[in-house]
Amino acid sequence: MSPMHFEATYGPLWDAFAAELALSRQGKRADGALLASQYRRVCEHLALAQSRAYPIHLIARLETLTQEAHQLIYRRQDYGLRQLSRLLRVDLPRAVRAQRRYVLAALLLFAVPLVASFLLAWSGPDFALRLMEASQLRDFETMYGDGRRVLGRLREAGDDWQMFGIYIFNNIGIGFRCFGAGILAGVGSAFVLLYNGLVIGAAAGHLTRVGLGHNFWPFVATHSAFELTGIVLCGAAGLRMGLGWLAPGRLGRMEALAASARAAVPVVYAAFFLLLVAAAFEAFWSSAAWVAPGVKYGVAATCWLLVILWLGLMGRETGSGAGRRTDRERAHAG
Repeated sequence: MSPMHFEATYGPLWDAFAAELALSRQGKRADGALLASQYRRVCEHLALAQSRAYPIHLIARLETLTQEAHQLIYRRQDYGLRQLSRLLRVDLPRAVRAQRRYVLAALLLFAVPLVASFLLAWSGPDFALRLMEASQLRDFETMYGDGRRVLGRLREAGDDWQMFGIYIFNNIGIGFRCFGAGILAGVGSAFVLLYNGLVIGAAAGHLTRVGLGHNFWPFVATHSAFELTGIVLCGAAGLRMGLGWLAPGRLGRMEALAASARAAVPVVYAAFFLLLVAAAFEAFWSSAAWVAPGVKYGVAATCWLLVILWLGLMGRETGSGAGRRTDRERAHAG
């Protein structure tokens, strides 16, 4: 086969391969199987062209295609940062919106007891003492007492990094209990949400009633945007998983449970990300008594706004409305 005949025969394949590579470089969805198949063919053509000593321009064209494809297929781009960025910007917010019904149910199960518990504990000491022991309430008063350099800690010995690890362990533990308890037909997740709402509300109401709210509220204002949202999302994932067991539909109960768990896992990822951020703020920012309360409240308002925008708007496609349809379709699928 002459070089001209060779190029005329396989040139359309090379052009199509170059177009697939261009799509992949732009971050657009490409046909992976087709790309791999074309890559093998082009490698074969390069080997033939080199063995037959075809003109240099033809060999150079094939070498360029194979080199670009090799870099695209085998390299780890940005050490996974691009994939992580897409996960945080697009996939996780979409997954949360797809389960919006469970998120709303979890929010009500958590927020209503929290508000009611706060008001009851604020109005008098009896309610808080019914939920917690007197020693626990005294510990809270010590943690948020006046004149402390570091707020929210029982032991001054722990430095910020040690407390960061403790907060991660504590936050992830609460989140995992909220999610894992969902296997009990969702009742477990509902109970954990309700219980945490009652305890948090009672502690906040008690500290406000005894005159320590000026220390407590600046401490919790910032990291609560991430921590409370993370707890609610873990509870929502647990409710989603529990519904699969409770109402399997046409699937077997174990199959429905597995399918529900797969749908809930991205919501858990979003929750654990928020709980990790909460631990960082709690260790390095919230506990600093030297930061003026007004500054903390300003940062807290910004954080709440960012969380709402992240979950409500990130990952929506603009222009054609395709993103909005995608969210609705995911919601119905959930």
